[in-house]
Amino acid sequence: MEKIETIEQFKQIYSFHRPFLLMKHSLTCPISHRAWGEFERFTKDFPHIHAYYLHVQHARPLSQHIAETFHVKHESPQVLWVTNEGVAWHASHWNVTYEQIKKATMSES
Repeated sequence: MEKIETIEQFKQIYSFHRPFLLMKHSLTCPISHRAWGEFERFTKDFPHIHAYYLHVQHARPLSQHIAETFHVKHESPQVLWVTNEGVAWHASHWNVTYEQIKKATMSES
């Protein structure tokens, strides 16, 4: 799992590392803290899946760029599964669970 902060980093990842997971994480939200635990546990169990995250407080331009690029409303916490076709799945808040992430990624990988 790798932290990203810039639009340039995101463009590189999008060009060379699809499919990948991306989490938009808030450092101050208790719901995001719970979702982070689910995301972190999943990425440890499936290290072969490219996974990235951003902290919305430190990467607002990037977060907005992602929302605009994929036409997916910005939410936090939010996880996106990005494939060659774009965002194949996304979830936010209480729907960010280990099982939901697994279900989304295993149907595509």
